[in-house]
Amino acid sequence: MPDIYFSNIKLEEDTEYFLYIGELKNYSLNIFLKEALSRIFNRKFDFIAIVPDAFEQYNYDNLIVINPKSTDYACKYGTYVCCRVSADEFSASVSKNRQIRALIRRLLNQQEKVYIYMFESLPEMTLDEIPGVSIIGPDKHVSKRINSKIYQYQNLNDILPVVDFRICHGFNSLIQTSQELSKSWRDGLFVCREYSAAGVNSIIAHGIDDIKDKFNALDEPYLISRYIPHEYDPTVLAVVVGEQDIYIAGVADQRIEQGNRFTGSDFPSVLNKKIIEKLKEYTRVIGQWLFREGYRGIFGCDFLVDDNDDIYFLEINARKQGTTLEFCCTLEQSLPPGSPMLPELEFYAVNKGVFPPNTMEMKSNPKNLHWGTYNYKIHDSVQTSAYIPQSAQEREAFKKVAEGKLRKDFLILEHAGCDFVVAEGAFIARIVALGHHPTDVQQGLNLGRKTIDLTIIKKTGFGGFK
Repeated sequence: MPDIYFSNIKLEEDTEYFLYIGELKNYSLNIFLKEALSRIFNRKFDFIAIVPDAFEQYNYDNLIVINPKSTDYACKYGTYVCCRVSADEFSASVSKNRQIRALIRRLLNQQEKVYIYMFESLPEMTLDEIPGVSIIGPDKHVSKRINSKIYQYQNLNDILPVVDFRICHGFNSLIQTSQELSKSWRDGLFVCREYSAAGVNSIIAHGIDDIKDKFNALDEPYLISRYIPHEYDPTVLAVVVGEQDIYIAGVADQRIEQGNRFTGSDFPSVLNKKIIEKLKEYTRVIGQWLFREGYRGIFGCDFLVDDNDDIYFLEINARKQGTTLEFCCTLEQSLPPGSPMLPELEFYAVNKGVFPPNTMEMKSNPKNLHWGTYNYKIHDSVQTSAYIPQSAQEREAFKKVAEGKLRKDFLILEHAGCDFVVAEGAFIARIVALGHHPTDVQQGLNLGRKTIDLTIIKKTGFGGFK
């Protein structure tokens, strides 16, 4: 059981607490939830965030950091390391942690129930088996089933336009099927493991050697789909409340590098109104299917739009999207005061099965808000030589730009810190840029990347560096 890397818990009297368990990038999403719970129950709520992000310092209240890989990485590199851990491993580690369980017992001595809020509901999370503890979110076993890419394609193939695909049961079947398909699918094969997201566990293959190098003979199920050359990768964020009650938060354009590597999103989508309405229609169809599967809560759908403006379904993310916070900030500035935000919609979906009062979708962009995100991922380990002050003011930045107090702004969030090793596969920081025009966003993202680059030393021969 890993030790707690950092903790600054300070509980107040006359306050009920829920636990957020997930990455630090969604910390501020919980502020929307605590405000909603305070209104719903007419008493003060706050939250304790349990995250895996190992940084030099933290500018966040009531934070606990647990990373089951940090000790191994520290031994490898001989210094502090920012490293990424899978969501299921992190959830299992938190669930087994005696100090977290003691914290829950302490809270239950003071309040009747402890809610858990997660980025993704996972079976490895077992704290909800404690009497008095429940998850505000989709059923974890339903989510696991839905997040199988194979299950998605098998069930949605007859109700949506889905890219041509094949299912392979084992590595030998993958190689044999790929050899056959490559003769007719000349633009390439998109190959992924059953569970894959953001380019992890997937590849666009143009030859059998690409597949062998990527998957290293792992004998498990695979999904192969025909790669379609295209320019646009829209994503839709939504909430399942009832079979006919599917809330659409908005449509953004994903930024995909090297064909399958997600690096961020841009809002609003540049696609025309007809395509956007069709994307929303398809998402409602998916939401209705999710409801019949027993799913309630926030989800995302990814599509592609080819050169003929034909839309193809790519995948469901049965969880929150990386841009859930940005959409909350956009909705808050675009809808009438008192309109429920996404965490409140999810609470009602899971606990009441109806929309909360004053629910309204965003039909336009009245404040002409434009924003973009960029996830600065490290592919070969680096060391930092400087830090960027931590900011948790994203919501305030949206408000100032929407009200015209700022023309544009950008924020660098969750920077690992100074004299840290950032391991391969981890994020050194995240950028959010906003304004009233796409050029405002691009300027902010470019400046953010340049600023982060100034904090990086690319060394060879340092510890485990390549």
